[in-house]
Amino acid sequence: MQATVKWVDGAQFLGESGSGHSVVMDGPEDHGGRNTGIRPMEMLLLGLGGCSNFDVISILKKTRQAVRDCRVEITAERVDAVPAVFSKIHLHFIVAGDDLKEKQVARAVELSATKYCSASIMLEGAGVEISHDFEIVAG
Repeated sequence: MQATVKWVDGAQFLGESGSGHSVVMDGPEDHGGRNTGIRPMEMLLLGLGGCSNFDVISILKKTRQAVRDCRVEITAERVDAVPAVFSKIHLHFIVAGDDLKEKQVARAVELSATKYCSASIMLEGAGVEISHDFEIVAG
């Protein structure tokens, strides 16, 4: 994998992935930014959420669950020091579909966390306390 991050001005950067997609990152005004883009640490959380949600959906489809929607709400805590790394991250999956089996959803979340989600496993290996839960909602 490759990526490029180019400084634009102030605290604004343009990131481009190896696959050709771009994203603007910027800092808050009190740090020289203009608040025109996502913060870099927020990008880490979005990457984690995308990775884990991809896994959960893939696993549910492979087990022939009629999943219609899945979102993951992520909350995180950072240490009060420099560097302000994440100390805890919680992923709450909200899964919708027809006749979803709770056991299958639980297994999908568990497999993502322990076997498939590279982002989650990497962060946990770096000492971040990561927890997961889920809820199933109607269709």
